[in-house]
Amino acid sequence: MDLGTRPTADEVKAMLGLEPHPTCGFVAETYRSPLKIPAGALPQAYEGDRPYGSALYFLVAPDAQIVMHRIRSDQLYHHYLGDPLEVLMLYPDGTGAVTTVGSDLAAGERPQLLVPGGTFHTSRLGSGANYALLASTEWPGVEPPDVEHRDIEALVESYPDMAEQIHAFTS
Repeated sequence: MDLGTRPTADEVKAMLGLEPHPTCGFVAETYRSPLKIPAGALPQAYEGDRPYGSALYFLVAPDAQIVMHRIRSDQLYHHYLGDPLEVLMLYPDGTGAVTTVGSDLAAGERPQLLVPGGTFHTSRLGSGANYALLASTEWPGVEPPDVEHRDIEALVESYPDMAEQIHAFTS
C-alpha cells in the first residue's frame, strides 16, 4: 500500500482482522473488560453480569451496512478512516434524528457520535462512497441478549414522523 493513498476496504479488513457480522458490516472486537458489573447493580433488563465496557472496530461498505437494531447500553462511535457515515437514530422517547459522523469538521461532521442506550439505529454511506471505518465503545459491555432487531413497519408505526427516513435508510 502506498502511504499517500487510503487503503481499500479489503486491505482494512485484512489488516484489522475484520469478519462479516450480521448487524454491523465487518467487525473485530478489540476490548472486553475482564471486570464484571454484577447483575444486582444493573437494571433488571440486563438479566446477568456485564463487563465494565467493550470496544470493537466496524467497517461499513455498500454491500455490508448496519442493519436497524438497538442495544441496551450507550455506545460511542469513533470515525477513523474513509467516508462519512449517516446514522439514523430513533430515540426511546419517540423522536428521531439523522447525524453524520466523519472527519470533515468544516462541513459539520464530528468524529464521535453518542448513540444512547435503547436507541434504534441504522446507517448508510453516501452515494459513491467506498467505506467507513469506525469503532464503537459500549458501557456496560454488550452481550448478545442486549441486541434487539425490530420489524421496520413496526418502527414506522411507532415513529410516524421519521417514516420517510426509516424507509430511505432501510430500503
